[in-house]
Amino acid sequence: MKSTIMMTGSTTLIVSFTWLVVAVAATAQYGNNPVLDTAGEPLRRGVEYYIKPAITDNGGRFTLVDGSEWCQQYAGQENDSSGEGFPVTFEPLAEGEDAIRESRDLKITFAVITICIRSTTWELEAQRDAETGRRLIGTGSSGEATNYFQIEKQSGFDGIYTIRWCPTEFCPICRFDCGSVGPVVKNGKRFLALDGFVIPVVFERAPLSPSSTNI
Repeated sequence: MKSTIMMTGSTTLIVSFTWLVVAVAATAQYGNNPVLDTAGEPLRRGVEYYIKPAITDNGGRFTLVDGSEWCQQYAGQENDSSGEGFPVTFEPLAEGEDAIRESRDLKITFAVITICIRSTTWELEAQRDAETGRRLIGTGSSGEATNYFQIEKQSGFDGIYTIRWCPTEFCPICRFDCGSVGPVVKNGKRFLALDGFVIPVVFERAPLSPSSTNI
């Protein structure tokens, strides 16, 4: 005999309330401390910053890296400290939030206008890279969970952080295969990816910020 589950209006209300409680509880665990730049100032929405490794001889500033196809661009890193890189801006998921805070969902966008006329917002690739087995960080703006990252403070180190993909504020009830950002080298280029070496970073405010660069 088959059992039948009927969902009444009251049952639906209970389920919805349970989801709300889970969402509120998840939100309460997020850190409220602001992320600090190299001058000790809080990061702000829309202001341009360079992301660079906290440890010397670990590559240069973050930048756009061209893929193998036309107008295919990825988040990457200069091979050494002599590269200029591109600044980024941050956009918190929370509406009306100006400060960039630890462990909160946000978008990261390179402050550059390319000839491809496409978004330069970070977006986690849906499929693992066939060559490296890593999940690369491409560019694009779908408005989905793949666009949202978090900045986490390194324990015991003021002003040093890691960047993580785990958009639990975007969807508190979802289960994600989370991971932190680090470089992977392909064809002499340093791409940013999850599932491997994690790179500690600092944020340096760009001069004449905010502004946009054309390439």
